Amino acid sequence: MKKYSRIYASVDLDAIIHNMENLKRNIHMDTKLMAVLKADAYGHGAVPIARHIKDLDYLWGFGVATVEEAVSLRKNGIDNPILLLGYSFREHYDTIAAYDIRPTVFKLDMARELSEAGQKAGKIIKVHLSVDTGMTNTGFSDTAESIKLIQSIQLLPNIKVEGLYSQFTRADETSKRPAYVQLDRYLNFLELAEKSGIHIPLKHCSNSASLIRVPEANLDLARTGIALYGLYPSSKVERDIVSLKPVMSLKSHIAFIKTVPADVAVSLGGTFKTDWETKIATIPVGYADGYARFLSNKGHVLIRGQKAPILGRICMDQFMVDVTRIPNVQELDPVTLLGTDEEMTITADELGDLCGRFNYEFVTEINKRVPRVYIKNGEIAEQTDYFEED
Repeated sequence: MKKYSRIYASVDLDAIIHNMENLKRNIHMDTKLMAVLKADAYGHGAVPIARHIKDLDYLWGFGVATVEEAVSLRKNGIDNPILLLGYSFREHYDTIAAYDIRPTVFKLDMARELSEAGQKAGKIIKVHLSVDTGMTNTGFSDTAESIKLIQSIQLLPNIKVEGLYSQFTRADETSKRPAYVQLDRYLNFLELAEKSGIHIPLKHCSNSASLIRVPEANLDLARTGIALYGLYPSSKVERDIVSLKPVMSLKSHIAFIKTVPADVAVSLGGTFKTDWETKIATIPVGYADGYARFLSNKGHVLIRGQKAPILGRICMDQFMVDVTRIPNVQELDPVTLLGTDEEMTITADELGDLCGRFNYEFVTEINKRVPRVYIKNGEIAEQTDYFEED
């Protein structure tokens, strides 16, 4: 196995299973999970995650945002159902048919063009219809006029309406009322559809927040994205309902140590000056790796189980920390940017709060300059180096 001294993200596959099992325990026994793998599994690596969970009996399949994400899964041997939650354009329709991808449909003309692609490929394209219950984005309006459009879609050759879903906008807030308002709109539209002779095999509304705290929304499927990776959707989502373990840690090593006197500027722009003699360590990680520049002069890392404050600005490829009070610190000592070192932990929530962002952003923005190391049963199971030649 290759060693990554500069930076790597450690991905705990056992934590993924822990999170999946606990999420499943919180929903009806007949409800299946859809694991959302968009944005390369929120930065964790879509293909390795999919391989690890694809055979779970309570998993329906996967959700992605783009056609390219779906095709990548197919080319890597993932044959579970894949729902394209994002928009698909005309140039994608032949690919959707060829790779058995389930597109989201919310317009009659889109369905007609998909029907043509299905006929050309000799394939039945299974589609999920989206209904707008409050997001004000793509989706059928929850009106009688939309029912007529869906009836027309059902009659198209090589098209099978497999699902109907909506997206909650405020299920992660203190009040659950907005989520229940949307759920009522969805269920009313579903009832209208079924009374009009429209059969919907798979019904789904839940995202991670509502899966945890709005049990009535867990229908045939429950979609889980951020919770799959051990992160709660917001601080308002109760922690005592479903136990989650963070999946990603971010590690580096000290590249260089120097001691400087008082009144020395540190890093670009000189936004920090030493007040006394200070021992400074250079960490070879920067915002080009997805480590947020907003942590400049705010955040800290963990070295030998102790906090090392960030001094000055985070640069594109490096930043500096104060190691004056850390005994026996040496070059090449391990550095924890996210995760646990001895008794200390840095969480994605904490980093998000420090830089005015949220946990989704932090893990998703850890980019492809950062190798991923996948851990199973305490051992390295797989590594992904995006720049390594085949």
